This record gives sequence, structure tokens and C-alpha cells, in this order.
Amino acid sequence: MSRPAELPVPDDGPFRVRDAVAAGATRTRLSRTDLEAPIHGVRAPSGLGVSRVEALALVLRDDQFFSHGTAALFWGAPVSGHFGGEAVHVTSVGVAPVMRRPHVVPHRVRDPTVDVRYRNGFRLSAPARSWYECAGSSSLEDLVVLGDYFLGPADLATLDGLRAAIPPRGRHVRRARAALARVRAGSESPMESRMRVRVVDAGFPEPEVNHDVFDASGTFLGRADMAWPDLRIALEYDGDHHREQQTFRHDRRRSNGFVVNDWIVVHATAVDADRPAVLFERLRQAFEQRRVERAAGPTRRFRDAPREY
Repeated sequence: MSRPAELPVPDDGPFRVRDAVAAGATRTRLSRTDLEAPIHGVRAPSGLGVSRVEALALVLRDDQFFSHGTAALFWGAPVSGHFGGEAVHVTSVGVAPVMRRPHVVPHRVRDPTVDVRYRNGFRLSAPARSWYECAGSSSLEDLVVLGDYFLGPADLATLDGLRAAIPPRGRHVRRARAALARVRAGSESPMESRMRVRVVDAGFPEPEVNHDVFDASGTFLGRADMAWPDLRIALEYDGDHHREQQTFRHDRRRSNGFVVNDWIVVHATAVDADRPAVLFERLRQAFEQRRVERAAGPTRRFRDAPREY
């Protein structure tokens, strides 16, 4: 088999067929096996692994951008699995035709001032806008988690920005407003956010997020993932990284500091997220213990005793 002719366009990445043809490439050359077609109208060197989004970015019009869950993924958000499949969300601005291609979910927005940003060269819905766009296919919990991410670890939006992204009316406005009321800026992981939502839904008071704990002398003991400071109850979510040796040792030292300073520490794992009944019972017992202690009146705690040791 003869060696394929050199292409008249850069061949180290995806390129548009029409650009190659305009530069002199033949249709026959563009059909050779050294090239693959990630989407219609785009070619890339075989084996390069060009994603559908990368290929679609080459054929977006100036009035089109990636939106909804696709944009949220670009912003690094912890969106649910149904956003991570093959479908790509593309929004068109104005009255021009929307994109009609396999695996593309088309949307339209009339407002020419829609907030569009660039990330790594891709045109995307702004973070706050993508949060609201996800309201149509997210549960309330997922939307809270997404809002926590944009306000917290990512620092890509503000609470006022999320609020401004919700239009005065629309099919998903009610869900977005309900989620916004439960979004908190301090959460540092998706599972902490989910756990907070589920704890409140189970009837417990809403905990403070990432609460700094000090002993009686003002020494910093650590930061609790979630806490009810007035009751000295802490809820810690232990993800898989907590099993790493250094993290484990740090956690134990911090937990010891909490416990000897009269904090009740309840630990949760991924198992509790899926089957929370046992976790909720432990929290209920912790709250009951504090209720009984308060009913009994002030008691002399060990830390207040004379130091005779």
C-alpha cells in the first residue's frame, strides 16, 4: 500500500474537512485509514483519541457554545453520571438553526447577552448559568452538590451569582430556588454536601459546615466536616483517602483532641451514604445524650478537675 500523501493542513490534531478540501486535499485522501472521523465533517489522525466534544468544538458557529451538564463537566463539577455519557449539550443563541447531530442535545436561548466564558479554548456556559441549566435533569440533592462545588472548592461563582442565574419564570425555577436555599459555601467535597442534605432531610438540625474546633484555652484542635457546636457534636465523612497512612494518623490525632474536650464524634463512610439508617441512629443517640446531660444540669467534667497527675 502506498504511503498516504501529505495533508495540506496541520495533522497533529483534529481538523475540519472543508478546510482540508479548500487547501487542496482530495476526498479520497481524507478517506485513507491513517485518518478517523470522530464526527461528520471532522478528521483526526487515527489513534489520537479525539473526543466528541473536541471535534464538535471545530464546527460550532460563533453563536453556539457548550452548555448544561457538558459545560459543568468542563468546569470540573461533580455532575451525576447521566451527564457523563455520550450526549453533548450545545446551545444556540438567537434564531439561527440549532445543532442537529448524533449524540448532541440542542438548546436555544434568545438573549444575546447570555453569559458565555472560555475555558481551555472552549466556549461554555458560565459556571452559574450551567448550574441553573442542570436543574432540568438533576435531583434537588445533585443541584445542591453542584452549587456547593461552584461556591466552595472551585470558587467559580457566588451565591448572588447563582441567584441571578435563575430566571423570573421557567419550568425548573422552583427546583433551582429550592436548591439555592440549601447551597452552602464551605463544603469541601461532594459527599460532604450529600451527607449534609440527607442528614437535614432525616429531620436533624442543619449542621455548620467545616467548623473550627478549639479547646478551653483557645488551642485549635481541628476542623469538623459538619458540626452542631452548641451541642459539641461533630459529623466526619471519611472518604477512601482517609485510609492513607498519613491521613489516618492525622484524623486520629484530631479526633482524640475532640473527644477529650467533650465532643461526640460520629464518623460516616460511603456505606452510610447509601444506607444511612445506622448513621442516623448514631446521630439520634448523640443528640439524646446531650438532651439528657442538659436536663441533668451542669456537671463537673474531667477537663475541669484539678491537675493532680
